Amino acid sequence: MKPFDKLSERQRNILRFIDRYIVDNGFPPTIRDIGEATKIASTSVVNYNLNKLVQAGFLERSAATSRGLRLIKPIPNSRRKVKGIIEMPRVHLIGHIVASAPVSIPEDIGHYTDEENMIEVPSSILGAVDAAEVFALSVRGDSMIDAMIQDGDIVFLRKVDEVKNGDMVAVWLPERGETTLKYFFDEGAHVRLQPAHPTMDPIYVSAANCQVQGKVLGVVRQMR
Repeated sequence: MKPFDKLSERQRNILRFIDRYIVDNGFPPTIRDIGEATKIASTSVVNYNLNKLVQAGFLERSAATSRGLRLIKPIPNSRRKVKGIIEMPRVHLIGHIVASAPVSIPEDIGHYTDEENMIEVPSSILGAVDAAEVFALSVRGDSMIDAMIQDGDIVFLRKVDEVKNGDMVAVWLPERGETTLKYFFDEGAHVRLQPAHPTMDPIYVSAANCQVQGKVLGVVRQMR
Protein backbone atom coordinates (compact mmCIF):
# COMPACT_ATOMS: atom_id res chain seq x y z
CA MET A 1 0.00 0.00 0.00
CA LYS A 2 1.31 3.44 -0.94
CA PRO A 3 2.02 5.95 1.87
CA PHE A 4 -0.84 8.22 0.74
CA ASP A 5 -3.31 5.34 0.95
CA LYS A 6 -2.23 4.59 4.55
CA LEU A 7 -3.54 7.98 5.68
CA SER A 8 -7.02 8.47 7.07
CA GLU A 9 -9.67 9.79 4.69
CA ARG A 10 -9.71 13.05 6.64
CA GLN A 11 -5.95 13.45 6.24
CA ARG A 12 -6.12 12.70 2.51
CA ASN A 13 -8.85 15.32 2.14
CA ILE A 14 -6.69 17.86 3.97
CA LEU A 15 -3.75 17.20 1.64
CA ARG A 16 -5.97 17.44 -1.45
CA PHE A 17 -7.38 20.75 -0.25
CA ILE A 18 -3.94 22.22 0.51
CA ASP A 19 -2.78 21.19 -2.95
CA ARG A 20 -5.80 22.79 -4.69
CA TYR A 21 -5.61 25.92 -2.56
CA ILE A 22 -1.97 26.59 -3.43
CA VAL A 23 -2.69 26.06 -7.14
CA ASP A 24 -5.63 28.49 -7.05
CA ASN A 25 -4.16 31.17 -4.76
CA GLY A 26 -0.38 30.93 -4.96
CA PHE A 27 0.06 30.53 -1.19
CA PRO A 28 -0.93 27.97 1.48
CA PRO A 29 -4.24 28.05 3.41
CA THR A 30 -4.69 28.86 7.10
CA ILE A 31 -5.90 26.31 9.66
CA ARG A 32 -9.34 27.96 9.55
CA ASP A 33 -9.43 27.65 5.73
CA ILE A 34 -8.65 23.95 6.01
CA GLY A 35 -11.29 23.36 8.68
CA GLU A 36 -14.03 25.06 6.67
CA ALA A 37 -13.16 23.21 3.47
CA THR A 38 -12.95 19.78 5.10
CA LYS A 39 -15.89 20.28 7.49
CA ILE A 40 -13.78 20.10 10.65
CA ALA A 41 -15.27 22.48 13.22
CA SER A 42 -12.37 22.41 15.66
CA THR A 43 -9.09 24.14 14.77
CA SER A 44 -7.35 21.89 17.30
CA VAL A 45 -8.51 18.82 15.32
CA VAL A 46 -7.13 20.38 12.12
CA ASN A 47 -3.88 21.10 13.91
CA TYR A 48 -3.72 17.50 15.20
CA ASN A 49 -4.10 16.10 11.69
CA LEU A 50 -1.56 18.52 10.24
CA ASN A 51 0.93 17.30 12.84
CA LYS A 52 0.14 13.70 11.86
CA LEU A 53 0.85 14.61 8.22
CA VAL A 54 4.16 16.13 9.30
CA GLN A 55 5.01 12.89 11.12
CA ALA A 56 4.05 10.90 8.00
CA GLY A 57 6.45 13.00 5.93
CA PHE A 58 3.88 14.76 3.73
CA LEU A 59 4.14 18.23 5.23
CA GLU A 60 6.58 20.62 6.81
CA ARG A 61 5.32 23.46 9.00
CA SER A 62 6.84 26.78 9.93
CA ALA A 63 5.88 28.54 13.17
CA ALA A 64 7.01 31.88 11.70
CA THR A 65 3.87 32.39 9.61
CA SER A 66 0.21 31.38 9.86
CA ARG A 67 0.40 29.92 6.33
CA GLY A 68 3.71 28.14 6.79
CA LEU A 69 2.84 24.85 5.11
CA ARG A 70 5.05 22.99 2.66
CA LEU A 71 4.06 19.89 0.72
CA ILE A 72 7.15 17.70 0.58
CA LYS A 73 5.69 14.57 -1.00
CA PRO A 74 3.65 14.41 -4.21
CA ILE A 75 0.02 13.42 -3.84
CA PRO A 76 -2.08 11.60 -6.47
CA ASN A 77 -3.46 13.78 -9.29
CA SER A 78 -1.68 16.88 -8.04
CA ARG A 79 -1.70 19.89 -10.38
CA ARG A 80 1.37 21.51 -8.88
CA LYS A 81 5.03 20.97 -8.26
CA VAL A 82 6.18 20.67 -4.67
CA LYS A 83 7.43 24.09 -3.55
CA GLY A 84 8.91 25.56 -0.44
CA ILE A 85 7.20 27.58 2.22
CA ILE A 86 5.86 30.83 0.80
CA GLU A 87 6.59 33.80 3.02
CA MET A 88 3.78 36.30 2.53
CA PRO A 89 4.63 40.02 2.58
CA ARG A 90 3.41 41.91 5.62
CA VAL A 91 2.15 45.48 5.88
CA HIS A 92 1.16 47.80 8.72
CA LEU A 93 -2.42 47.72 10.01
CA ILE A 94 -2.88 51.46 10.63
CA GLY A 95 -6.27 51.44 12.33
CA HIS A 96 -9.99 51.64 11.53
CA ILE A 97 -12.08 53.57 9.03
CA VAL A 98 -14.64 55.00 11.43
CA ALA A 99 -16.71 58.18 11.67
CA SER A 100 -15.40 61.00 13.88
CA ALA A 101 -11.89 59.59 14.21
CA PRO A 102 -9.08 60.51 11.79
CA VAL A 103 -6.69 57.83 10.62
CA SER A 104 -3.14 59.13 10.58
CA ILE A 105 -1.26 57.72 7.59
CA PRO A 106 2.50 58.10 8.13
CA GLU A 107 4.69 59.66 5.48
CA ASP A 108 6.91 56.57 5.29
CA ILE A 109 4.65 53.56 5.74
CA GLY A 110 7.37 51.12 4.72
CA HIS A 111 9.53 51.57 7.82
CA TYR A 112 7.25 50.39 10.62
CA THR A 113 8.71 47.83 13.01
CA ASP A 114 5.77 47.26 15.40
CA GLU A 115 5.26 43.51 14.91
CA GLU A 116 1.93 43.49 16.75
CA ASN A 117 0.35 45.70 14.09
CA MET A 118 1.69 43.89 11.04
CA ILE A 119 -0.63 41.82 8.84
CA GLU A 120 0.01 39.44 5.94
CA VAL A 121 -1.10 40.61 2.49
CA PRO A 122 -1.79 38.05 -0.27
CA SER A 123 0.49 38.41 -3.29
CA SER A 124 -2.64 38.33 -5.48
CA ILE A 125 -3.65 41.68 -3.93
CA LEU A 126 -0.20 43.27 -4.16
CA GLY A 127 0.44 42.37 -7.80
CA ALA A 128 3.46 44.41 -8.87
CA VAL A 129 3.03 46.98 -6.07
CA ASP A 130 5.84 47.25 -3.51
CA ALA A 131 4.58 46.19 -0.06
CA ALA A 132 6.40 49.22 1.39
CA GLU A 133 3.78 51.42 -0.34
CA VAL A 134 0.83 49.53 1.13
CA PHE A 135 -1.06 49.74 4.43
CA ALA A 136 -4.20 48.11 5.83
CA LEU A 137 -7.33 49.43 7.53
CA SER A 138 -10.13 47.64 9.34
CA VAL A 139 -13.58 48.62 8.03
CA ARG A 140 -16.30 49.83 10.37
CA GLY A 141 -19.77 50.19 8.86
CA ASP A 142 -21.58 48.88 5.78
CA SER A 143 -21.55 51.83 3.37
CA MET A 144 -19.68 49.71 0.77
CA ILE A 145 -21.71 46.53 1.22
CA ASP A 146 -22.68 46.36 -2.48
CA ALA A 147 -18.96 46.42 -3.33
CA MET A 148 -18.59 43.23 -1.23
CA ILE A 149 -16.95 45.12 1.63
CA GLN A 150 -18.62 44.80 5.02
CA ASP A 151 -18.07 45.68 8.66
CA GLY A 152 -14.95 43.99 10.04
CA ASP A 153 -13.21 43.38 6.71
CA ILE A 154 -9.58 44.37 6.13
CA VAL A 155 -8.86 46.61 3.13
CA PHE A 156 -5.39 47.00 1.69
CA LEU A 157 -4.55 50.40 0.24
CA ARG A 158 -1.68 51.95 -1.66
CA LYS A 159 -0.62 55.42 -0.64
CA VAL A 160 -1.00 57.55 -3.80
CA ASP A 161 -0.91 61.24 -4.73
CA GLU A 162 -3.55 61.06 -7.46
CA VAL A 163 -6.66 58.96 -8.08
CA LYS A 164 -9.06 58.56 -10.99
CA ASN A 165 -12.83 58.81 -11.08
CA GLY A 166 -14.33 55.51 -9.94
CA ASP A 167 -11.40 54.54 -7.72
CA MET A 168 -12.30 53.27 -4.25
CA VAL A 169 -10.40 55.37 -1.75
CA ALA A 170 -10.03 56.13 1.93
CA VAL A 171 -10.39 59.88 2.54
CA TRP A 172 -10.14 62.17 5.55
CA LEU A 173 -12.72 64.99 5.58
CA PRO A 174 -11.44 67.70 7.98
CA GLU A 175 -14.64 69.78 8.05
CA ARG A 176 -16.80 66.74 8.87
CA GLY A 177 -14.26 65.12 11.20
CA GLU A 178 -14.66 61.78 9.39
CA THR A 179 -12.58 59.14 7.71
CA THR A 180 -14.58 57.27 5.08
CA LEU A 181 -14.25 54.61 2.40
CA LYS A 182 -16.05 55.53 -0.83
CA TYR A 183 -15.84 55.67 -4.63
CA PHE A 184 -14.16 58.93 -5.74
CA PHE A 185 -15.57 61.25 -8.44
CA ASP A 186 -14.12 64.69 -9.26
CA GLU A 187 -17.04 66.81 -10.49
CA GLY A 188 -15.31 70.14 -10.86
CA ALA A 189 -16.52 72.41 -8.07
CA HIS A 190 -16.81 69.52 -5.69
CA VAL A 191 -15.91 65.88 -5.12
CA ARG A 192 -18.61 63.23 -4.97
CA LEU A 193 -17.90 60.34 -2.60
CA GLN A 194 -20.24 57.57 -3.64
CA PRO A 195 -21.21 54.77 -1.25
CA ALA A 196 -22.10 51.29 -2.45
CA HIS A 197 -25.26 50.91 -0.40
CA PRO A 198 -28.86 51.06 -1.69
CA THR A 199 -30.12 53.41 1.05
CA MET A 200 -27.15 55.78 1.44
CA ASP A 201 -26.73 59.08 -0.43
CA PRO A 202 -23.42 60.34 -1.82
CA ILE A 203 -21.31 62.82 0.11
CA TYR A 204 -20.42 66.09 -1.67
CA VAL A 205 -17.39 68.04 -0.44
CA SER A 206 -15.05 70.68 -1.81
CA ALA A 207 -11.74 69.42 -3.17
CA ALA A 208 -9.94 71.30 -0.40
CA ASN A 209 -11.92 69.31 2.17
CA CYS A 210 -11.07 65.89 0.72
CA GLN A 211 -7.70 64.37 1.60
CA VAL A 212 -7.16 61.05 -0.14
CA GLN A 213 -5.22 58.71 2.11
CA GLY A 214 -5.01 55.66 -0.14
CA LYS A 215 -6.46 53.73 -3.07
CA VAL A 216 -7.94 50.30 -2.35
CA LEU A 217 -6.04 47.36 -3.85
CA GLY A 218 -8.11 44.56 -2.34
CA VAL A 219 -10.04 43.26 0.61
CA VAL A 220 -9.84 40.26 2.93
CA ARG A 221 -12.93 38.97 4.71
CA GLN A 222 -12.51 38.43 8.44
CA MET A 223 -14.22 35.19 9.52
CA ARG A 224 -16.63 35.63 12.42
